[in-house]
Amino acid sequence: MEKEAFAPAYKEIFPFWERIPEAERDYICRNSYAFSYPKGKNIHDGSECSGVIVVRSGSIRLYLLSDEGKDITLYRLHSGDMCMLSASCVLEAITFDVFLDVEEDSDCLVISGPAFAAAADRNPEIKIFALETALGRFSDVMWVMQQILFMSMDKRLAIFLADESARTGSDIIRLTHGQIALYMGSAREVVSRMLKYFANEGIVEVSRGGIHILDKKRLRQFTR
Repeated sequence: MEKEAFAPAYKEIFPFWERIPEAERDYICRNSYAFSYPKGKNIHDGSECSGVIVVRSGSIRLYLLSDEGKDITLYRLHSGDMCMLSASCVLEAITFDVFLDVEEDSDCLVISGPAFAAAADRNPEIKIFALETALGRFSDVMWVMQQILFMSMDKRLAIFLADESARTGSDIIRLTHGQIALYMGSAREVVSRMLKYFANEGIVEVSRGGIHILDKKRLRQFTR
């Protein structure tokens, strides 16, 4: 892809884009690449600086992985989202490894990590943007940890269902029990048991097509 293809997307995504020199914009575009990733592909295993990833379509999961193979979902990236934590060479304070798996066929723009880091060193506005973006994501991570450590399972599940409904604009959550458990850092059996309880209370209806939220008011009561 040429500069003409990357520049409009970056103008929309980066608030600093029009405030940096044209030479820097050209430099970032020359070091950008367009990728189409198939579902199931791992695109970052924590071992190197993969670069700044911008999701144009699809869905990507970012998670931590223990030595025993247990993982915790930190957050998911959807259309318009960007990942800075995959660019450890940009933010040297990142000393932990994160992993990125493609959940749905995804089209992404990737800016070379070393190139973005070089541009950030020359332009304070880019560096500030990178730090602020990472800080926002760390807030998401802390929210996940707070839920896992301090919240009951019914409250956590209610929050997840309410958030997913708000994100998709639908009362039907088209995810399997296993997927929900993966995103919540729980066990499938625990999720299934809690969904059965919600179903018995008339809050949701569970079927092969997904989870249909029947009573949003009561669901929200569990989130408090």
